[in-house]
Amino acid sequence: MTPTTAAALAAVLLTATVPPGAAAQARAVAPGPAVTRVADTQLDGRAVYFESYNGLVNNNAFQKHGLLTYKGYQYAAWYTADRTATVARRALGANTWQTVRLPHKLTLDDSHNVISMGVSRIDGRLHLNMDSHSSGFFYVKSAAGLLDAPAGRAWDTGQFGAVQTTLDGLALTSQFTYPQFVATPEGRLQLSYRAGVSGNGRNGLAEYDGSRWTNLGEWSSATGTYTSEHGSSAARNMYLHGIDYGADGRLHAFFTWREQDNAVMCAPGGITNHDTGYVHSSDRGRTWRTAAGAVVGTTGGPDKVAVGDPGTVVDPLNPDHSLMNQESQATDSAGLPQAIISYVPGRFGQCTTDYVEDRTANGRAFHLVKNAAGTWKKTETPVPLGSSQRTRLVLDRYDNAYAVMPYGRIVAASKDSGYSDWKTLFDGAGLNAFGEVVVDETRLAQDGVLSFMYQQRSSGTTPSPLRVVDFRLP
Repeated sequence: MTPTTAAALAAVLLTATVPPGAAAQARAVAPGPAVTRVADTQLDGRAVYFESYNGLVNNNAFQKHGLLTYKGYQYAAWYTADRTATVARRALGANTWQTVRLPHKLTLDDSHNVISMGVSRIDGRLHLNMDSHSSGFFYVKSAAGLLDAPAGRAWDTGQFGAVQTTLDGLALTSQFTYPQFVATPEGRLQLSYRAGVSGNGRNGLAEYDGSRWTNLGEWSSATGTYTSEHGSSAARNMYLHGIDYGADGRLHAFFTWREQDNAVMCAPGGITNHDTGYVHSSDRGRTWRTAAGAVVGTTGGPDKVAVGDPGTVVDPLNPDHSLMNQESQATDSAGLPQAIISYVPGRFGQCTTDYVEDRTANGRAFHLVKNAAGTWKKTETPVPLGSSQRTRLVLDRYDNAYAVMPYGRIVAASKDSGYSDWKTLFDGAGLNAFGEVVVDETRLAQDGVLSFMYQQRSSGTTPSPLRVVDFRLP
């Protein structure tokens, strides 16, 4: 028998022993969501602690990124008990962190003044933007190549440049808030920010190409008229639930609007947030389109994404339900966007009068996803918030969805169910976490581990431990 004949016979025998379609079916079955706790390490036994806007400066869910992973190392940033800005690293799987104290101290007891980090792959630098709330910011970057070969580079203050109040000479705005770094597919680094103040601000983008920063300009509008059943408002700001590139290079942004005028609400104790919107860009944030593809804004141009633009709202909701701003989003392996939003459902009443109390008592998180047919589907997760705070969304390699809720609770749903089988996988027991947590959005793709940073409860201004917990996912 010739080798060719033997191979053919083996193929026939193999086919005869496997029922038709069974191999394809086996390939199609993906594991459902699951978590296995593998580590819990301490960053700082005495991190700065004060409550502000019902949050902590070291653990605001909108930080992008307070915790990140790159080339086998994980990086974390926070303020110590004496308010010093600090950055640390560890090799993935290690239990100890190397720490560097930067020459800057937190200026105000304001939980908005977070530290956000980003990596410019084009030159291997770590960038940090910190300590701002409708004010100036503080910026520092590492030496070139520091993150490309971390095992062979020292981790000390000599690896970081001076703390600046511009981006290498580029001044963006005197009213700067919410720095969020996002890496472009080709390795540049973009910085998303808000110019202006709550209720009257615009979103902007800057870009670093490895040699200098450029201000691309603002892309959302604060002007126009919004009218609810209660009244009207003439100014607002767009709050992003995130800004992220998908695998296909498309830049996605879910958002909600916050109105300046409380006349749009049924009661003064709520918040004026309304509607969940969505836009995307296929040219690195220069042009913004609706989910259907219509152009609704140009960064740095006269036409910006505005409250009245048709096709931008994907889940309508009036300002009477304490809809949270700056929650979370993700993009699956097929490039389909999804988000977590939260508010008080109408079954608990059509008018929230105290957004903290009402969200804590009756708030619920909802998963919003666009399917392959272009239809938006919303599913309520079955776990009450028990908090006024935010939830974070991540996807595993099989596109199963995990919502990391306040206090470090993890609920999840499978892709195969159409995200309809939400269940609790981890109840947060033993963490003693204060509220929101900072999720490492970048680590899952590298080693299949979900990491998040949390700070333990304290009282007043007594410092408390800041820790990172790791869970193995499928």
